[in-house]
Amino acid sequence: MTADALTFVGSPLDREASRRRDHAWVEARLADTQSRFLPLWRLQPLVKHGASRALAWARRDFFADLEPRPEPVLLGSLGGVAHFAVDVSAAAKPEESFGVGDVARFEDLRGVVPLLAQEEAAISAQARALVDWHARHGYCAACGGGTRAVFGGAHRVCRECQAEHFPRTDPVAIAVVVRGDRCLLGRQPAWPARMYSALAGFVEAGESLEEAVRREIHEEAGVRIGAVRYWRSQPWPFPSSLMLGCCAEGLSEDVRVDRSELEDARWFTRDEIRASLSGVDGLPVVPPAFSIAHRLLRAWVDGSFA
Repeated sequence: MTADALTFVGSPLDREASRRRDHAWVEARLADTQSRFLPLWRLQPLVKHGASRALAWARRDFFADLEPRPEPVLLGSLGGVAHFAVDVSAAAKPEESFGVGDVARFEDLRGVVPLLAQEEAAISAQARALVDWHARHGYCAACGGGTRAVFGGAHRVCRECQAEHFPRTDPVAIAVVVRGDRCLLGRQPAWPARMYSALAGFVEAGESLEEAVRREIHEEAGVRIGAVRYWRSQPWPFPSSLMLGCCAEGLSEDVRVDRSELEDARWFTRDEIRASLSGVDGLPVVPPAFSIAHRLLRAWVDGSFA
């Protein structure tokens, strides 16, 4: 893994794409006393206290008394040890119920991820996205029948019509629009005061990444886009997106904000963004360092789109 790897990238786990198809192998891993389970309560992973934060892995007996009994989801294996995620949201008072308050607590991933090691952040992203997907897909979209998890939770199958359902990942085009020595950023009303970010939107059916960038930016800010250059991607488990980072060439300057999408959009100079990335007061606030939007802006300021 490179030193500049994006957050949520770089899980060390082998997803066991072949062996997870063997029901007996998965059951044996579930029963193995060496297997590790990452508890999540309302999508918040269990994290150890202390100056050095880390995911708090548990054994199967951690949730043995929980009703209804949760069904662990296989994340993969490392060094021959299986790793699972398990949804313990049925617990009313989790830290008290599990007796872990002195050593760990369930924490919002957005808040704790800057404190986690790169590999653990990637594992937590996979765990959060899978647990959330399973919680939302108990019923078949084809016939309405109940579904069951198969292949260690890699996907679900309808008990009635046998339709297969796979974990959802939504592609999102996110782009820094550049024109000369300025870039276009926007803000949404719900964001922290003065925060501006790269413009983004979901890729729609029958649309290429480049087309999505051009459409979204023109819809939201009225700016025409020329060349679009893909940079890098980032899993974004809030709840299940894949952010596709781009640099886009602005062909026009006039900004016409769609107020149903944005509160504001404006052009900023490279020096302004450089100062914002350094935390200078009085300038626009940029997204947190673990986001691809932050890294896109830094790459533009440093001239390192490559």
